[in-house]
Amino acid sequence: MDVIIAPAIVQRAAEWMARLWSDDASEEDYAACARWRAEHPHHDLAWQRLHAFEGKLHSVPRDAARHVLREPAPAAYLNRRRALKLLAVLLPVGGMLYTLRGSDAWQVATAGHSTATGEIREMRLPDGTRVVLASASAIDVRFSAAERLLVLRAGEILVTTAHDPDPAQRPLRVQSRHGTVQALGTCFTVRQDEHSSRVAVFEGAVEIRLAHVPGNAVGISTGQSAVFSADIVQSAAPVPASAAAWTKGVLVADNMRLDVLIAELARYRPGLLRCDPAVAGLKVNGVFSLRDTDRALHNLALALPVQILARTRYWVTVQAAN
Repeated sequence: MDVIIAPAIVQRAAEWMARLWSDDASEEDYAACARWRAEHPHHDLAWQRLHAFEGKLHSVPRDAARHVLREPAPAAYLNRRRALKLLAVLLPVGGMLYTLRGSDAWQVATAGHSTATGEIREMRLPDGTRVVLASASAIDVRFSAAERLLVLRAGEILVTTAHDPDPAQRPLRVQSRHGTVQALGTCFTVRQDEHSSRVAVFEGAVEIRLAHVPGNAVGISTGQSAVFSADIVQSAAPVPASAAAWTKGVLVADNMRLDVLIAELARYRPGLLRCDPAVAGLKVNGVFSLRDTDRALHNLALALPVQILARTRYWVTVQAAN
């Protein structure tokens, strides 16, 4: 680490790394990066140092990393090119930015369409399909002559399909890291979590094909939901009519555990929001705002024997009332 490398070289190394992290990186990209690294010893040294920073991140506690990644991002971060340039400029300052790789925050920053924490946004696709993105969600839209594909990078979306104007009648699919959900004339949600994805069908039907077992299709119809990993689809379960209430900016709790409710509110709030295990099992009924989580927490304290302990706006705990 005694060798001083020009900032322009470090920035270029970070740009190469960001490019190779993207899902559409080609063999030509890898070959071009290898040629660049071989052009000068400092090029390869800059590359190796960035990888060394990445290795150090594995020792960072996951909860701490998630806390960092929940900090609100300016709108400029949500632009693909600006995000990559920003990454390239800031990487030399601190290795902590490597937490972005593979994280929802990185996916949001580099996706074609995304929402900030707390934001809910509706968009229309070229074929007329309606897509609503939940908080901190991201998708890439890939329409071709053969299919209409939405790649879910992070978070949750509600899809209301439209009739394909193309004579080929291309299937509409949503791809998560765990598999692909094909719409069969329908309205449905897909949510991607760390280890599994969830689909809920409100109208019509969908077909699930797992990432590791693409040959097997599992059908889910109106009023059903299912959780699936890359290897298995759990048994279908009824989906509450209020499951898509988040599209209207509210969370409907019907005998919901408090820790589950807090986890949902946390998705719409920057910083760390946690529930003390001592009160996690309390049951909650009511309607809570996702657009104003401070008000939601206040109403929660009025309805249950809990208090809201806020060390800062970004570090809040729900615990038993004194």
